[in-house]
This record gives sequence, structure tokens and C-alpha cells, in this order.
Amino acid sequence: MSPALTRLEHQRTHRLIPALYDRGAIEDLFDDEDEAAAVFDLDNATNDRLRADAGQLAGIGPDELVTGVPYASVINAAFTHPNPNGGRFNTSARGAWYAGFEFESAMQEVIWHHTQWLLEIDHLHDTATKSEYLADFAGEFHDLRDTEDYARCLDPDPAVGYVGGQDLAARLLDAGSLGLIYPAVRNS
Repeated sequence: MSPALTRLEHQRTHRLIPALYDRGAIEDLFDDEDEAAAVFDLDNATNDRLRADAGQLAGIGPDELVTGVPYASVINAAFTHPNPNGGRFNTSARGAWYAGFEFESAMQEVIWHHTQWLLEIDHLHDTATKSEYLADFAGEFHDLRDTEDYARCLDPDPAVGYVGGQDLAARLLDAGSLGLIYPAVRNS
């Protein structure tokens, strides 16, 4: 059984990512053009987004990446740089584009995850700057809203929700699904 398909046309979904990815993370590592070339060659050799584009990444192939649109690298990075533990609807082998219909939903999700990270390192004092990306979606997506059949996937506890969600997402991806619509877990 699969969730029902819903035709969605939604403009301005909100995705927040750390602002440090807005500028090159390695810009401070070189002093001249020769050093820059060496540093960029090393970075490119280990960049999963570029490896996926070359067909060298197991979780996603070059035919699945976006090309020829503004911010294609940002979109592709969401799928090629997954969290090592996966997410609610993706494993560590393949990322996902998570976005909220409302800014508040995206923000609450980021706050929750950042807080979990701070608890893990036992340091609850931090500031974080995020960049917001807006994306429009149009297509048929599997819909978990208004059904109790997939409540386990929406459990706020990652130990419960992520297991069910990752299994469901893998099955839907294998069947050619474009993605999932689901109610915000961290923002009622």
C-alpha cells in the first residue's frame, strides 16, 4: 500500500541551510593561484555532489541531478550530502530536499535539529546564521496529510519516525515517486 497521490502546485516553500555554505568553505586555505588550484582539485576529488555528477556516487546518479537552472548546485547538494544518520525520509546514502510550506515550519525543524546537536556536544550556547532558499513545486506527490496510516513515520522521536519514514521513502523512490507531502512534525 502506498500513500495517496495529490496534485500539488505550491510556490515559495522554505528551506534553511547553514549560511557558511553560501561562500566557499576553503577560501582561507590558500595564498596564491597555484595553492588555490591544488586546494580546489583536492576539494573537487572528495565532493560528493561532483562525484554524483560523474556517476561515482552509489546513492544517486547523474541522470537524477538538476542542471541548467539557477541554484542547481544547491538543489543537488541536498541530495548528495546527506546527514550521516539520514533524515526522516532519506538514508545516509541519499539526501532529500526538505522544505516547509511556511517559514516557521522550516525554522522550527532547524532549531530542533541544531538543539539536538548542541545537546550531543554538551554545549547549549551557540548562534547560527541560516540562508533561506525558496522553491516552487508542481506535480503529483505522495501525501501523508489527513491519514493515520503512516503515523509511525511522523513520530517526533527519530528512533521511531526515521525508521518508518526511511523505509517508506525507499519503497516510494523505487516506484518512481517524485516525493512526499507531510504535516510539519515540529510545528503544529
